Amino acid sequence: MLFKGKELRVVIDGKEFHCAVDVAMGFIGGKWKAVILWYLRKDAQRFGELRKKIPGITEKMLSMQLRQLEKDGIVERKVFAEVPPRVEYSLTEMGKNMVPMLEKIGEWGRAMAVRFGTTVEV
Repeated sequence: MLFKGKELRVVIDGKEFHCAVDVAMGFIGGKWKAVILWYLRKDAQRFGELRKKIPGITEKMLSMQLRQLEKDGIVERKVFAEVPPRVEYSLTEMGKNMVPMLEKIGEWGRAMAVRFGTTVEV
């Protein structure tokens, strides 16, 4: 990574990253994390709500991805003292800083869908 005229490498948890995009993708890359963040960008969501909105993700995978995003400080988990207990997930300030980037990626994705895809109403 070039920073202030110097070529640098970044090491996080023993993994070496070679550029800023590599670092970012290390936190939000993969099949599900960006999709989860997309659904949290406007409002807090309960686990079940996220599960319904993301077809194809298993409960185990959703749980693992939410835990990792929470560990990385991108998502926060809030437990309400109710019976039955209610848990909501929302973006932290660091996560909210990513919203403009997610929305730009969404714009680009819509353009690619129009250009190359076929839309089907659900």
